[in-house]
Amino acid sequence: MSQHTDHGHQHTTIPGHRHNDPTHAHHHGTTEFDWDVMGPLLEQNAELSRPQYEEAARWIAGLPTAPNVRRVLDIGSGPGVISCLLAEVFPEAEVVAVDGTPALLERTRTRARRLGLGDRVRTQQAEIPESLDALGEADLIWVGNALHHMGDQRAVLAGFAALLRPGGTIALVEGGLPPRQLPRDIGIGRPGLEARLDAITADWFEDMRTSLPGTKRETEDWSALFTAVGLDPQGTRSFLLDLPAPLSEPARDHVIAEFTRRREMFEEVLPAEDVAVLDRLLDPEDPAGLRQRPDVFLLMARTVHLGRRG
Repeated sequence: MSQHTDHGHQHTTIPGHRHNDPTHAHHHGTTEFDWDVMGPLLEQNAELSRPQYEEAARWIAGLPTAPNVRRVLDIGSGPGVISCLLAEVFPEAEVVAVDGTPALLERTRTRARRLGLGDRVRTQQAEIPESLDALGEADLIWVGNALHHMGDQRAVLAGFAALLRPGGTIALVEGGLPPRQLPRDIGIGRPGLEARLDAITADWFEDMRTSLPGTKRETEDWSALFTAVGLDPQGTRSFLLDLPAPLSEPARDHVIAEFTRRREMFEEVLPAEDVAVLDRLLDPEDPAGLRQRPDVFLLMARTVHLGRRG
């Protein structure tokens, strides 16, 4: 299992995969990826959202009820950007990056060594929930945009709760707000393109949820879910990524990749007019395209919910 940032839907959707990095990707199916290409993209996207995650981690570390963090599990760790960040914020902790993709775990090890964290960041290949029992105890379990990929979310959350040491905390990244990258009226096509893409994404997400093995509908009241599995809710906060126009090239690359994936995924359900607009947005030679237009920005919110074992 992996998490690719995003979603909630503040996620970017990569058919067939998921990770906790800033372009959340979803893994359902047998799609194979060229990880030499996808790995750097996921890493870049995670680094783009690093300010949100760092603020969230420091919020956890500064709480009066913060546990003494000696061992962290980063569930669906992807290329390890968040794993290494957690190791920096919790300097006494061993951080275990848990993912199902060997190529991404290798990127995690390489990154940890480069940052001088190789002695505290280790990796564990595992599929969740099948391998829950093999993960061991933890003081902090970071679950970034991964729980909604589990058919029975309550059962998996209970499995995580059982791994917590007394006083330990689960940080659940779920929800937030869809990203905004363009004005409502971009001067071509019908205004409101991103809102229409959001509506299609919401339908896709519901189809994804209902197709999961053993799926159970759950009211997305995460505090109530914590309580249901024996944890004490410790608060919810949202963290903003606000990159105004004009964007840096890495951020602009992220936005272009986001729109490219959505065009590929939703071509068959979008009106022809919207597909034509997307084609213009993705044309690097078009002055109205994402590569050249000066009004492209990136604004997104991620929400973190905390549950503590008494």
